[in-house]
Amino acid sequence: MIFKKVVLKAGLSLVLASASLALAVPGQAVYYGGKYNPHTRMTAAHRTLPFGSWVRVTLRNGHSVDVLINDRGPFGNSRRIIDLSRTAAARLGILSQGVAAVDVRVLKYGRR
Repeated sequence: MIFKKVVLKAGLSLVLASASLALAVPGQAVYYGGKYNPHTRMTAAHRTLPFGSWVRVTLRNGHSVDVLINDRGPFGNSRRIIDLSRTAAARLGILSQGVAAVDVRVLKYGRR
């Protein structure tokens, strides 16, 4: 079995077996300008996930988007676990509110 250590917050980490990659982490999503990626505008920043990881961000109402992690952040508020690009936030319908309660689930880990 393959094990993967995932750091959720400073000092808090999980060791996941490959079969448990479906773990969803609750928190808040915010949107920001985003770092441009020529292959997709569906990008996000995360504090610890490896660049190139794909995650599914799901609102409490069930709407979701899949985004590529290509930047670091959010910083300053520990409840905020992911910064979405403007395009991803628009697809989720959270541009007007700016912050939304979400679950973040890793679909595929990038390389460190």
